[in-house]
Amino acid sequence: MSTGPVWSTDRIRDALGSPVLAQRFVRELRRAPARELPALLAKWQDIAERTLASVERGRQAAAAQEAGRQVPGEWIDITQKVQDDAAAVRSRGASVS
Repeated sequence: MSTGPVWSTDRIRDALGSPVLAQRFVRELRRAPARELPALLAKWQDIAERTLASVERGRQAAAAQEAGRQVPGEWIDITQKVQDDAAAVRSRGASVS
């Protein structure tokens, strides 16, 4: 027996965080044949669980940064690449906003 949270369609929808993603979930749920519902719910529960885990990692990173500690995890700094790409785009006359 699982000791984790009980998942319902409402809990999945709320955990998705994005109104667009939540609407997609509800739309898929409404259109799915009954025999496909268990697999569909499992798919969206997984997405919701990963979303909640990402939010928690973000909160932990923000708290660490706020406290002056190193942000946990492995990070690849691509700041320079992003800046170089933006400069290249600007040099071609495109507007970057």
